[in-house]
Amino acid sequence: MPRASPLPRPLWGWPGVKAVVTTGVFVTTLWNLRCFLNPSEVSGEAPKHTEPLVVLVWDWPSKQVPNVSGDICHELYGITGCWLTTERRLLDQADVVVFPHTRLQPGRDRLPKERPPGQNWVWVSLESPSNTKALAGWNQTFNWVMTYRRDSDIFIPYGKLVPNRSATVNIPTKTNLVSWVISNYHRTQKRAEVYRNISRYLHVNIYGKANKKPLCKDCLLPTTSKSKFYLAFENSIHQDYITEKLWRNSLMASTVPVVLGPPRANYEQFIPADSFIHVDDFGSLAELATFLKTMNSSRYRQFFAWQKRYSVKLYTDWRERICTICTAYPSLPRGHVYPNLESWFNT
Repeated sequence: MPRASPLPRPLWGWPGVKAVVTTGVFVTTLWNLRCFLNPSEVSGEAPKHTEPLVVLVWDWPSKQVPNVSGDICHELYGITGCWLTTERRLLDQADVVVFPHTRLQPGRDRLPKERPPGQNWVWVSLESPSNTKALAGWNQTFNWVMTYRRDSDIFIPYGKLVPNRSATVNIPTKTNLVSWVISNYHRTQKRAEVYRNISRYLHVNIYGKANKKPLCKDCLLPTTSKSKFYLAFENSIHQDYITEKLWRNSLMASTVPVVLGPPRANYEQFIPADSFIHVDDFGSLAELATFLKTMNSSRYRQFFAWQKRYSVKLYTDWRERICTICTAYPSLPRGHVYPNLESWFNT
């Protein structure tokens, strides 16, 4: 009678297999522990800073350099773990270096000769592409861009509306129909052409250096607030290029902005559709002029409905803008360099 075949021996009974499995379990445990302790190394995310982020501003964007000593981001704006400096000797310690385009010299002579590993460089501009020159020389230089465009790595608008539960409608007494503050008037600009044509149908009160009626800093809002409408005409037309002409000169002054800039749909990504008038809303400037001149008080008040829910936040301090780099830092892309800065900005 044939002998029964022996039962197969469990794999755990083989010493070699047991050693392999045990080793595998040990390696897996180490990997999981590494993932737990250093998740950024595995996921590709930025390592979390246990020390304050050091942001070096290579050249300050404005002519007057303010005080940036101490924990200025926390003291002024409630942003913690963010240290600003203008001391170039701290280059090797800086996590981020900021380069405003208005201060960049043609060529790279004044830039750092070397970039420490892991350091990121930021290109900054609040000007439109029409007024930004000499971009071709900065290819393969900057990791991040910081502009008024919403698709920037770091978005710095000229202003925004912020929720305000205690807001009330405030419409100052109006003594004239339309005003415009203009410093640089060039006949070839679109805004100059529109002004020349619309002024055939209504009177525009013009202030500013271009008309030899400059307004002091504290005189601007009291002056424009006396007008029912304000010509918030941008000097060039580009996506998201919506400047203080809208935020400060008109909305903060409680006058209705008549805008010339990107399409209406773009403005509506920033402010309510019923808070402004777009030049393109009308078939002709004659129609626009008639609309402004014949508007009754009830219709006029509807343009201020936004004041029941919002107030205007205006960005004027470069320290605040630069401090926002620290807020955005954890989510910014790593290992990225703009191969063609001019192409990106002109798109």
